[in-house]
Amino acid sequence: MSTTAKATLAASILFCCASVAGVHYIQNEEKANLRAGVLRDDERRKKKEQQQLNMRELKEQTELHEALLKTQQVTSLPSSEPAEEEK
Repeated sequence: MSTTAKATLAASILFCCASVAGVHYIQNEEKANLRAGVLRDDERRKKKEQQQLNMRELKEQTELHEALLKTQQVTSLPSSEPAEEEK
């Protein structure tokens, strides 16, 4: 084999190996990005469920408050000033 043929073969092998390594690297990056997307979606779903739970609890508390206001007599709170005593 001539020197030129050896150089061409070596360059072809190097190019092939670099291409395969590059493709594997890109695939791993895409897989990591997809996994990160799934994790973000899970986090978003959990936050949405928590928000719905909070809204449901707020609604229940509001309904309970209104029901208690209807059934119980509300009196004003005593003033913070001490009452003057008569002698």
